[in-house]
Parts: sequence; C-alpha cells; structure tokens
Amino acid sequence: MKYSRKYNFAASTSLLIALFSTLVMAVFLYFLMATVSFWLLLFFVISFLFSFYILQYRVEKFIFHRIKKMYKDVRILKEKDFPKPAVTTDMDVLTREVENYVNVKKLEIETLNVRENYRKEFMGNVSHELKTPLFTVQSYILTLLDGAMKDKKVRKEYLRRANKGVERLIYIVKELDMIAKLEIGGLVLNKEEFNIISLVQNIFDLLEMRAKKKNISLVFDKEYNEEIIVNADRERIEQVLTNLIVNSLKYGKQDGTTEVSVERILKNKVLVRITDNGEGILKENIPRIFERFYRVDKSGSRKEGGSGLGLSIVKHIVEAHNEKIYIESQFGVGSEFSFTLERGK
Repeated sequence: MKYSRKYNFAASTSLLIALFSTLVMAVFLYFLMATVSFWLLLFFVISFLFSFYILQYRVEKFIFHRIKKMYKDVRILKEKDFPKPAVTTDMDVLTREVENYVNVKKLEIETLNVRENYRKEFMGNVSHELKTPLFTVQSYILTLLDGAMKDKKVRKEYLRRANKGVERLIYIVKELDMIAKLEIGGLVLNKEEFNIISLVQNIFDLLEMRAKKKNISLVFDKEYNEEIIVNADRERIEQVLTNLIVNSLKYGKQDGTTEVSVERILKNKVLVRITDNGEGILKENIPRIFERFYRVDKSGSRKEGGSGLGLSIVKHIVEAHNEKIYIESQFGVGSEFSFTLERGK
C-alpha cells in the first residue's frame, strides 16, 4: 500500500515518542534483566503503533473541528459548501486546499460585488431616465392647474409638451420591455429571406434629412449590383441597422461619413459593417458599451438624447438570432460596429 503524506506528522511524532519511551524503558530494564533486546523491540513497536493511532485520530479531529468552526464563522457560506474529503494532517495539502477554497469564494464575492455595483448604477440610470420626463409632465400639468389653462394658447402648448414627455416615457418602457423579452427568450423572431442591400438603402432614405443636419454622408463601401439575401427577422434587423446608423449620426463629426458594407464570409454567413469617422470611444468604455443605460458621456447632460437602450437592444436582437456583434473603436478617429447574419439560399 502506498504511503500517504498525510501520515507524516503522526508518524514522525510517534517515532519520537516511541524512541524516547524505549530509551527510558531500556534504562529501567537494564537494572532488572540481563537480556532486554526482545522486550525493548516489542515495547518500541507497541509504543509506536499506539502513539500513531492516538495522534492521527486526535489531530484529525482537532483540525476538522477547528476548520469547521472557521467555515461556520463565515456567515456567507452554507453548510453544504463545506469540503467533504477526509481531513489531512499534511499541512501543505491542507493549506493548499484552504487557499483554493478561499480563492473560489473570493472570486464569487468579487463577482457579486460587481453585480451589485451594476445593479445600483442601473437603478440610478433608470431613475434618471424616468424622472426627467415625469417631472416635465408634472410641471406643465401643475402650471395649467394653477391657472394657465384659462389661456387657450398656453393650454394647448403645455398639453403638447406634456404629451411629448408621456411619449418619451412610453418609449423607454417599451424598450425596457423588449430587452426583458429578449433576455428571457420571450420575443418570437419571424425569420424570412430578404435583400439586406435593399433594407440598408431604405434606412438611408429615411435618415437622409437627419444626416444632412451635420452634412454626414450615408454611403455603401462599393456599388452592389447583385442582391445579398439573408435569413433573419426583417423588422428586427431593420431596428438593429437603424439604431447603429442613428448612433453613428449622433456622435459623427460635421461633414463626416457613415459607411455600410456587406461581406460574404464562410459558406453561410454575411458580415455587416457600419463604420464612421466620428468621435470614437475610449478603450475603457468599450467593454460596457452594450450595457443598458450606459453612457460614454458622464457629464449627465444627455446632449445627444436617446434612451440609452439602443445598443443594448441591438446586442440582444443579434444574439437572439444566434449571431455575434463586434466593435472596434479608436477615440478621436471613429468606430466600427459589425454583426453576422445567416445567408439565405
């Protein structure tokens, strides 16, 4: 049977006890008997085995109860989390096991802290996005109740502004509802085959006036003479493309360009790219760019408007198609968002 290192402590200690006891017994027997070798050997073996058993059993129980008490003192741990393997007296192994366990729990705690910070930030952002239109609506209504409703012109204008605030609230709630459905898989995709080039051109036509405000050119990377057919939910992909192009217009430079390219990759995939030469995104902001309500601009001015949900919805819709979305950006140079789609037949 292979000797286990966990017996080192008990074995070495038992050996010392047995040697010391045998030495004492040898001195004692020397004065009583002429031949002591057999009795000394027998006494040594018995002393060693008895000491080994007592030490191993007692030390294991001692360590086990001490460690178990440590786990109980750490309130966040559950009883089922306590390691089940037999306790060892090999301190190297024991230390390694405890360190591994602590590292796992430390990682879990750090993850929980990150999630808690994200939850707090998310709740703060939701509160900010909702309270602004709410307070706007409330202020107009209170003004009307205080007597402004008697002026027909003022009444009509204030009701119009209040309605605009309500529409923004509805828009935010609808987008939150869509994200919730996408996250739990409750949004049904109606896949069909359609020409992605034609869809992009339709979006260019719809956003042409908005692009002209900054004199931004909406262009393809080349002339597409042939159709490129994809298999996806047309309405949702239109929403993805619209959100990405609108985002490039928001943060695009005056007299800039937003370019769309569609590239056939592999046998059954298409890669759609939306590239601009706008403000770009700082490297530290890129990992969080698809979070709900996450803002690159921390000033709180919300100068570019929007709900802060657009990119989050984009990511969820693309992933609902079992596809991937990518981002490359350099601050001050521009950004490129790209995503894959399944090719049609």
